[in-house]
Amino acid sequence: MNNTLITIIGILFIFVMTSLGGAVVFLFKKELSKNINSLFLGFASGLMIAASVWSLIIPSINQSENLGNLSFIPAMVGIFLGCLFLVIMDNFIPFLLRKKNNKVEKLTKSSKLFLAVTLHNIPEGLAVGLAFGNAFVLGQSSAFYAALWLAIGIGIQNFPEGAAISLPMKQELKSKMKAFFYSVLSGVVEPIMAVLGVFLATSLSSIMPWLLAFSAGAMLFVVAEELLPESKISVETNIGTWGFIFGFVLMMVLDVALG
Repeated sequence: MNNTLITIIGILFIFVMTSLGGAVVFLFKKELSKNINSLFLGFASGLMIAASVWSLIIPSINQSENLGNLSFIPAMVGIFLGCLFLVIMDNFIPFLLRKKNNKVEKLTKSSKLFLAVTLHNIPEGLAVGLAFGNAFVLGQSSAFYAALWLAIGIGIQNFPEGAAISLPMKQELKSKMKAFFYSVLSGVVEPIMAVLGVFLATSLSSIMPWLLAFSAGAMLFVVAEELLPESKISVETNIGTWGFIFGFVLMMVLDVALG
């Protein structure tokens, strides 16, 4: 295939897979029961933690090897900054969205989830774009196919991530279409950042460790503050815990198997 066509296919694939994952919400005709909702919240939590560790934190540390024994610094600082970012958003955005009674309310769980996963998608899109940008610099077909495999791997991981947004959001927003829309919207940033990464391949690589860890911090914050506590709403069973384990193992397998 033409190298430009390979690049277009790779960039579009990561977005399409997020959208397909979000479309899973349409498979559920009835309102989710408490047990099923607990299961999906646990699943989303496990998936996001595994994605944070294998897709973001470990690559952040690996890409900082030039710092030697201090290679953990970008990951450590980035995680705290990601958490701090959501705290600031939680307190600042409501001031911009005051209701008619002029009361200020906190961000909803769905808003935090959307922010966290969107932030997570930014470095993933950049990673794909940087890979293709590097391929253009090298001018080798093998480099383009390697970048395409990276895009395929990230795209496959995006499918459960899309579902992890739309399913919990459906429960809160009471609308399948709105839940699907937010899932798709969270994935739009990936092709945008991928295109940016293609053009800035030689200048963005140095800050990638910080961006990766920043996204991980935002995801970990949402999981700890919102998803895990909510997944225990059905205290009679441990179905939320099993959902967490399944989501964690699934994302771990995808990340390791697909590199």
